[in-house]
Formats: sequence, C-alpha cells, structure tokens
Amino acid sequence: MAGSNGTIGDESFIHQQVFKLDMDAATSTETAVAVLTSLFFCVVNCVMLFALRSKRIFQETPRYILFGHMLMNDSVLLLVTTIMYTVALCFLPIPKSICTLLVFISHCTFRNAPLTLALMSLERYVAICFPLRHCNIATPKRTGIAIGFIWILSSINFVTDIIFVLVVDPSYLTGIIFCTLEKLFLFKWQLDKYQAFDVLYFVSVAVIIIFTYISIMITARSVSSDKDSAKKALKTVLLHLIQLGLCLTSFLYTIIERTLYLMTGSNSSLFINLRYLNYLIVLILPRCLSPLIYGMRDEAVWPLFKYFFCYRSGKVKPTVNVH
Repeated sequence: MAGSNGTIGDESFIHQQVFKLDMDAATSTETAVAVLTSLFFCVVNCVMLFALRSKRIFQETPRYILFGHMLMNDSVLLLVTTIMYTVALCFLPIPKSICTLLVFISHCTFRNAPLTLALMSLERYVAICFPLRHCNIATPKRTGIAIGFIWILSSINFVTDIIFVLVVDPSYLTGIIFCTLEKLFLFKWQLDKYQAFDVLYFVSVAVIIIFTYISIMITARSVSSDKDSAKKALKTVLLHLIQLGLCLTSFLYTIIERTLYLMTGSNSSLFINLRYLNYLIVLILPRCLSPLIYGMRDEAVWPLFKYFFCYRSGKVKPTVNVH
C-alpha cells in the first residue's frame, strides 16, 4: 500500500501514535491523574451548566447561551478524549465504526471551541457598537441557529472524508483497529487537508476576535458611549483572545508529539513521559481552564456556581443581575 500513491502505509507520511506500554505503578499513576483531572473539570463544567439552567434569564441571554454551549462542548471533548486516551494506553483494538464515531465527536468539539469564541466576541461587538440593534440582532433563536452553523462548519471536513472513503472502500467501517485519527486516513492528502482547514479556522477566528477588540476599543474611547460597559466588553474580548491562545496550544499537540518522536524514538522511556506531559498540559489543561476562567470573572454566574458547587451551603441563594 505504501509507495508513490501517498497512502497511509507510507511510514514517511505519518507517525502512527500507537505504543504498547507496561502498566507499572508510574504509568498507572499518570493515567489516574489524567483521567481524574478530566473528570473533575467535567463535574465543574456540569455544575456551572446547572447554575446557568437554574435561572431563566441565562437561557434567554445570547452570551450565556453561548457560554453554556462552550461548557457543554468542552465537557464532551474532555470525556471523549479521556476515553480515547485510556483505550490507546491499554492498547485495546476497537471496531472501526466506534473509532470513527469517537474521532468524529472529538474532531467537532475540538474545532467548535475557537468558533464559539468568535461568536461570543461578535455578540459583544454588536452589544457595544450597535446597542440599539442588539436586541433585534442577537436573539436566542438566532443564537441557536449560529450554534447549529458552528457544528456544520466543524463537521463538514470529517463528514466529506467519511463519504469519500466509503465510496472508495464500501467495507471501510468494518474491522478492528487501534483507534487514532491517523489510522482512519487512506491518503496523505487527507492529512494535508486537515492541517489546511485547521489553519483556516484559527486564522479566521483570530481575525474576527482582533477586529471586535479594536472596534470595541474605539467605541470605548468615544465620548458618547457607555464607557463602563465598553470597558467590560473590552476585557471580555481580550479574555477570548487569551482563550484562543489556549486553543492554539491544543492545535500544536500533534506537531509537538511528532517532534518528540523524532528526537527520542518511540521506544524511549523519555518519549513516553514527554508524550504524557504533552497530552496533559497541551491538550487537557487548556480545555479545563478556559471555561473556569470565563465563569470566575462573570459576576452573575460565579456566585451561583459557588452556591451549587458547595451543595447549597449558603443560607440564601444568590440573586442574578445580568448586564
């Protein structure tokens, strides 16, 4: 299968990312830390989602609808990534159809995050730069449509690939494999296409967030504007830019792993340890911290989150004042 056709069998084409590990005490501890970290922050995200669902005003406010989508999206990504990591660590082959489903979910949720940040920045841009039209432009219904559009954008690349390979090989989803994204590729150009789409996604989101930041900054300096609201929006969009940087580190995960592989070799214990740190720091922690940071600085959500996270230990349920 290898050769001039540039298929997946060409070892110069790609590093397969499947390694059999001895489950000693150190490996078991590392696995437990990674899994428990993901599960803990999934619980944190779920509590924050419950706090959002506890007040009707959150369900009718576009920016909180988008925030809830970000929490849900990152929670699903953490769970699926943890499942795939555990399966790979245990060196367990699974049906290709199940692997395709897991990769599809992780692919969509992974790329939903920067697109959601762009949408949240645009919502703040409309709220500050076009305050009189904000209620008409940013409605709950339109926000839901925009979220649906995000899912279409994030899934179209993978769906077209699946349709293509099913046409080329109708028995594509049969069989048992060790589940990685690369093992689902048939040709080298598919990986090149994925990388091109990732660059396009990230550059587009960066342009949108920078544009909204500059526009809000100009509005904040206007004499006739609501300076307090504009400054708060400016800090929010700046936070989105920082979150986008965290998303960028996740995009570098595969590149870092391949570099480590070339430098140390696949059988090196140093590579195994560095690969684990790369997974934990580059792929997991940014997804854990991003929603938490956003929630902590929100004056309406954070008191409610603390109230529910501490099992309603407060005597009085916090009131909500959405600006």
